[in-house]
Amino acid sequence: MVAPTVFTRTTTTYLELSQDGGGAHKFYEVTVEDLTVSVRYGRIGADGQTQRSTFPTAAKAQAAAAKKIGEKVRKGYAPAVPGQRAARPVTRREVTSAPSTARAVAPVLWRFRTGSAAFGIHVDEERCWVGNQAGDVFTLDRAGEVQARFSLPDGVKCLVADDFWIYAGCDDGKVYDLSSKLPFAAYDIATDVDIFWLDIHEGVLHVADRSGRLTVIDHEDEHQWARAGAGEHAWMIRADGDAVYYGDTRGVAAHAPDGGGELWHTATEGGVLFGWQEDTAVYAGTSRKKVQRLAKKDGRVEAVYACDSPVYSCATSPGGRFVFAADSASSVYCFAEDGTRLWKLGTGGGSALSMQYRDERLYLVTTDGSLVCVDASEAAIEAAQQGTVPVARDIKLAAALPVYEPATTVTAVTAVSDAPAGSVVVECVTESGRTRVRVVSQGYDSAWNVQFPRAIREPGARYVVDALHPAAGGFYRVRGDIRRLL
Repeated sequence: MVAPTVFTRTTTTYLELSQDGGGAHKFYEVTVEDLTVSVRYGRIGADGQTQRSTFPTAAKAQAAAAKKIGEKVRKGYAPAVPGQRAARPVTRREVTSAPSTARAVAPVLWRFRTGSAAFGIHVDEERCWVGNQAGDVFTLDRAGEVQARFSLPDGVKCLVADDFWIYAGCDDGKVYDLSSKLPFAAYDIATDVDIFWLDIHEGVLHVADRSGRLTVIDHEDEHQWARAGAGEHAWMIRADGDAVYYGDTRGVAAHAPDGGGELWHTATEGGVLFGWQEDTAVYAGTSRKKVQRLAKKDGRVEAVYACDSPVYSCATSPGGRFVFAADSASSVYCFAEDGTRLWKLGTGGGSALSMQYRDERLYLVTTDGSLVCVDASEAAIEAAQQGTVPVARDIKLAAALPVYEPATTVTAVTAVSDAPAGSVVVECVTESGRTRVRVVSQGYDSAWNVQFPRAIREPGARYVVDALHPAAGGFYRVRGDIRRLL
């Protein structure tokens, strides 16, 4: 007996929302195939992310699809043809780098070459993170051995940390959480905010951009407040519990954390190209070959550290005992706290676009894509003054290195028991027209929201996450994988 032929009907609806003036520029596509509804969405010109849901009957699948399409049309989406509207261009930070004129190379312990110019760096107690313009983020242990690689959709502009959560700000306008095995977009910055630098404090993200604005976004990925700076090209943003410290082509300003107003503004000697903070001071590296130390309390210039070329990055040892700077001519400097130059040496590669000091080590990321570990102990600083430096070790990339990419679909499970032991159930709820995520499992504060990828939120849907951790701002952060609960 010949089995009857089964015909599967597939329908696809493609919508776009593109606003003038740099507003929304995104698509939403719904495909119905028999009992399955697939939703693909994201920024125009990108592949986007995909969700799939299965329904008991074709009629229910069609009804669910029609509901989703209707919701988007009411928000301003309109039918369009894929590929006719181009993706908006992304501004990349343009830098130049000249060879160093220093007599010798800094006391470099080891060097790892990522293959593309690197801006992003973060060093914690156990690992070093480096992110480059190819979208690669590598993790290494503190001895320099490569452990893993994340592959993100676009170039990494900076890496920031909040407790043990690590975030990468990318050229696609998204900020990815790298704390779990698979990265996900935790913040989606508006398309008119062209990220230059980021900082994060207790779940609140601070964004400095090309046009000279400061934008503040909370853990729910919702805009809190914004301020226009006196200049443009804002490459400095640092935050603590007292203020947000912002630097652009006209100087450094401190703003109240709640957006209540500017606390002070100090004109700098040249545009600000980088910022660093200690407990009582911020340090601004400038285009006129200076690092300036400003008092957090009132913006008063407390000290100046003179370099020979524009300063691309700076950092200090605790309390500012030693001050380090890197310039556009591939040199790195070490100063005493009072501004006395102790030495100027070459990086051994390109110019350092960012740096971080941690536990007597200075970590640099450079225009030639290197992550460089410099011995910044007092003994090494003194030895470098006398011309004695170690032989640098080149770190090789392991052939079998695991690579983690952002998930474009959400894995589904039919029961909580299918997920790892101890998993937590969360639910998407709608409040005053906004979708929130709350904890369903016992033992958590039901009033707290969960920081959750906006791209996969669906009202009424439940998800299983590996673990939740409370954050200082009064919300929960996800640790581990996310699965859709059917």
